[in-house]
Amino acid sequence: MTKTLRLLGASTLALALAGGSAAFAQTTLTGTQALNDRIDDVDQAVADDLARSEDAARFGNPEFRPGLSGSASLGYSGKTGNNDSQELSVGARLRYASGAFVQTIGVALDYAESAGASTKEDVFAVYDANYYFNDQFYAFVLGRVETDGLASTAGQVKTDAFVGVGPGWRVINNPDLTWRVQAGVGVSYLEDGTGDSDTEAAAIASSRLFYGISPTVFLTNDTDILKSDSALRINNDIGVNYKMTDTLSTRVSYLTEYNDSRAIRSDNKLGVSLVMGF
Repeated sequence: MTKTLRLLGASTLALALAGGSAAFAQTTLTGTQALNDRIDDVDQAVADDLARSEDAARFGNPEFRPGLSGSASLGYSGKTGNNDSQELSVGARLRYASGAFVQTIGVALDYAESAGASTKEDVFAVYDANYYFNDQFYAFVLGRVETDGLASTAGQVKTDAFVGVGPGWRVINNPDLTWRVQAGVGVSYLEDGTGDSDTEAAAIASSRLFYGISPTVFLTNDTDILKSDSALRINNDIGVNYKMTDTLSTRVSYLTEYNDSRAIRSDNKLGVSLVMGF
């Protein structure tokens, strides 16, 4: 889609934008830039969905650049006039690789306010460390925390955190069929909007399955289970991915989120993503 838009801007709109009228194309009043922004958002969402189906760690010890590496991004917008508002998004990922030991820290922050009042105060952070004994066995340390600064009622989650350790094992490690599992024990922490909190022992288990049906079609099934005294939570994401060419890829997925502490225990989502370039 991005290639199509660039071609359109370079050919069909070339004459209309000539003669010092390039700024005209950037105004949202005509819809040109607004449409481009929305299509870029769709492109990014689809690319993220397709990227989730690829597991860089499925073939033995992943190779990362030794030492410290990472990336950071920041987005800000502010609006004044009839409606005063501002939005800030910050994301950062740091990785430190030293031989068989790889550590990764990721942080995402979203803040928004309107008319002087906060409308979003979200923070999400993950620490993931893996030590690879060989291509089959590894150990992991996983820490996760997610906060909602605006949670104020008993039915809202202000802080959801977990830290755990355990072993991992690549049961099958072939080019067309890979399956790895990991399981561990840890501590789960939940705090609601009123300040009431629960700290519980918890267990976590994960499974990552990749099956290459053909050179252009592969299936993935990702399962995560978190069990504590208060709830059993299970996420299962199964998807079929079809890549005909470098410019045509499709993913159809079905995500199930189960939580036995809710009145309606299961949420299900069907997803279809298509990338087509020409």
